[in-house]
Amino acid sequence: MTPQMKQFIAEHINDDVNTLALQAKRYPEIDMEFALRQISGRQKIKQKLPSFYANPEIVFPVLLSVEQSSSEYTAQYKASLVSGERFTDLTGGFGIDCLYFSKNFGTAVYNERNTELYHLVKLNYAVLEAKNIVCFNKNADDLLFELSGQDVIYIDPARRDHSGNKVVSIADCEPDISILKNSLFEKAPVVLVKLSPMLDISLAIHDLPETAEVHVVSVDNDCKEVLLVLKKEFAEDVLIKTVNIDKSGKYHTFSFTRKNETETEIVFTSIPSGYLYEPDSSVMKAGAFKSIALHFELQKLHINTHLYASEKLIENFPGRVFNIEEICGSNKSDLKYLKSHYPKANITARNFPSSVAQLRQKSGIKEGGDTYLFACKLCDNRNVIIRCSKIV
Repeated sequence: MTPQMKQFIAEHINDDVNTLALQAKRYPEIDMEFALRQISGRQKIKQKLPSFYANPEIVFPVLLSVEQSSSEYTAQYKASLVSGERFTDLTGGFGIDCLYFSKNFGTAVYNERNTELYHLVKLNYAVLEAKNIVCFNKNADDLLFELSGQDVIYIDPARRDHSGNKVVSIADCEPDISILKNSLFEKAPVVLVKLSPMLDISLAIHDLPETAEVHVVSVDNDCKEVLLVLKKEFAEDVLIKTVNIDKSGKYHTFSFTRKNETETEIVFTSIPSGYLYEPDSSVMKAGAFKSIALHFELQKLHINTHLYASEKLIENFPGRVFNIEEICGSNKSDLKYLKSHYPKANITARNFPSSVAQLRQKSGIKEGGDTYLFACKLCDNRNVIIRCSKIV
């Protein structure tokens, strides 16, 4: 990152990298491959890693490593869960998680088996003056064998197979935590495992019965990751916590246990009125379908329709809240009526025989506007369309 390189990157930070690549001959003094990687990396992480974007000394790896890295928001959240003297990140990647965890520990170990990425992150840590992080370039298994006692070990197993395809089950990840866990517990009483947001949480808990907590993390209602907190010899009910981090960095959380969800009895309604509630993506992913209704005293529309209603307005609901304006049928005449009065609307389908695309094709209703239409099944098995206006 010479002064000349930094100036070139700054001057072209908003350029299309493909167009810039075709102009490489105009800049013979510039290592264009490196420059394009830095520009595309910064463009990708402007919102995800704003402090890295703002630092001209930071060097970016290949795009896949940037895309797979945690955001600053999710790294901060994970780091808030643990503290102690000794921490190890066995699969360091671009180093964002280890950087934030290190702030809560006396010493931290960053390990990355990819040699190029290891050297790059080590350089960035020096730029950031992260002086309590020690870096290693080893296979996770090898470093784990060499480690002395740690307070917390963190591992983010690779979620792509040898062909580059995404995988989501624990057994398909590299390394397989279900096989490695005994060795991990020999070195630390607490193990944090970051997994895909596509992960089947129930299957993960079955494969890793030492799971004490599950954290489902979203940013701006986009589910980003599932974090398992494993504790040696844990045999109690699993705490599941959802967190949606909004654009200001505020946490919107909801917690429940698996036992609560299984044993809870809730109230259903076939005549929703007052206010409609749509849980955020973390709550939906965590499967808090009955717990959320019980906690906020809501009525569920159908066992498989994850929408809720209440006559009173509930504060601090983890999701979107709407005022129910009208309930319509879903036949051709109903769609014609809605089209004539609401030519533009935001459509959502929940437990409904037609998709959003099919509803738009049938009705001719365009995307947009301030009207919200929820196509769903009620507990009396009627398929209806609920017209709403958004409150939150």
